[in-house]
Amino acid sequence: MHMLYDSESFVVVHMLPDAVEKIAGPVLNDTAPALPQLARHGFEIVDKRSGKEVYLDGSWAEMFQEQILAWQRDTPTQEEVEDALDRYAGLAQNPVVVH
Repeated sequence: MHMLYDSESFVVVHMLPDAVEKIAGPVLNDTAPALPQLARHGFEIVDKRSGKEVYLDGSWAEMFQEQILAWQRDTPTQEEVEDALDRYAGLAQNPVVVH
């Protein structure tokens, strides 16, 4: 998990699929395969103003990754970043319980 952005209005966290856990249950040897807890990467966007968050994965995460790459090339203003995040925050349905 990597924090990509933190402002008065938003937090953006990149969730990576590198977390693994051992299989529960009987193990016949020490080489039990590890299972990923997170099958693919995603992004969590928290709207601090509304107290809601949205998790982007799959094609949404790929589109957001393209946005991040464009920001790295073009160096947008904070207002431009906040405007883009505000559009994604419109998808937020889940209240933030613990952060």
